[in-house]
Amino acid sequence: MKKSLIALAVLAAAGSASAQSSVTLFGIVDATLAWGRGSVADRFQLTNSGYNSSRLGFRGREDLGGGMFATFWLEATVNNDNGTGGATGLNNQATGGGATGTCTVTGATPAVVGVPVTCTSTVALNGTQGLTFNRRSYVSLGGNWGEVLMGREYTPQFWNLTVFDPFGTNGVGTTQTLNSIITGVTAVRASNAIQYSLPRNLGGFYGQAMMYLGENLKTGAATEDDGAGYGVRVGFASGPFNVALALSRTEYAAGDVRQNNIGGQWDFGVAKLMGHISRDEAGATDGRGWLIGGLVPVGPGEIRLAYSQYRTDPGVGADPKSRKLALGYVHNLSKRTALYATYARVRNSDGAAAALNGSTTGVNTSSSGFDLGIRHSF
Repeated sequence: MKKSLIALAVLAAAGSASAQSSVTLFGIVDATLAWGRGSVADRFQLTNSGYNSSRLGFRGREDLGGGMFATFWLEATVNNDNGTGGATGLNNQATGGGATGTCTVTGATPAVVGVPVTCTSTVALNGTQGLTFNRRSYVSLGGNWGEVLMGREYTPQFWNLTVFDPFGTNGVGTTQTLNSIITGVTAVRASNAIQYSLPRNLGGFYGQAMMYLGENLKTGAATEDDGAGYGVRVGFASGPFNVALALSRTEYAAGDVRQNNIGGQWDFGVAKLMGHISRDEAGATDGRGWLIGGLVPVGPGEIRLAYSQYRTDPGVGADPKSRKLALGYVHNLSKRTALYATYARVRNSDGAAAALNGSTTGVNTSSSGFDLGIRHSF
């Protein structure tokens, strides 16, 4: 009897030891000298994230046996030019300080031009803060059946914009389909999210479905569902080919927001061609955009180029349009350290006034920007 108990104890200990776990500290420090020129005012600044977004994070994984695993991810924005952290969104809404007013959504990095919304909450406006895990913050459970995560994560509708942008939606070269987007808070990330991702053994097919909550009191008010929504992305990748479609909707009393796009790329070896098309809605305003671009490897470096356009249709008057041309080069000093330079120019028409690198430009005029920087990852 005693021998049987000892044997069972040994087996239990061995089972516990077989559950392997790991925790990783990781990050990126990216410093950028950024010049911006506009018809009204120019700007020169030391900023960050011209090539990759600066960040500090912790991630971990535990193998539970039988193909099951658990993970966590905590990732914070680091503004290494001044030592501050980044803003985070609490409930997928632009929250304000009590009095009804107008807020501008600028919570993403790079900044996303948001649509005006009515602020009725007593929570303070989201702004630059201390270190917050505003980029990704979740725990997940997965297996051969896929993965379920809960927390703050990139929205499915954002992935096509960043994956199929040669500049990865960072720096002055960021696609205009994101810089001028009208979809506001959930254009890039969503808080209070529950997401299911397909397993990775489906012969090239991949995808995810996410729902996120606004977490408002259910008082019968018209705004009780604000900030709640969903996004779905499905794609297929095989060899040099990759294509994906994303659809989404976020509810607001002022008018629902929809962000839909399709993107793809083909790797020819000597160059990688990519592009995407987007169609967005914010209440009565429509947004339509597209990008075409490529990546060309050159020795230890890479040439990046893209042409993108975004037009909004408010339903009355002119349809503001911004068109951007971007050209850049990345020189890899090692696997972790790179130097980069990017030039971009945006042309505005029909009432648009998009400007680059913090400059200010007049309606229907142009703006140009230049990034020069260094990126180190760890």
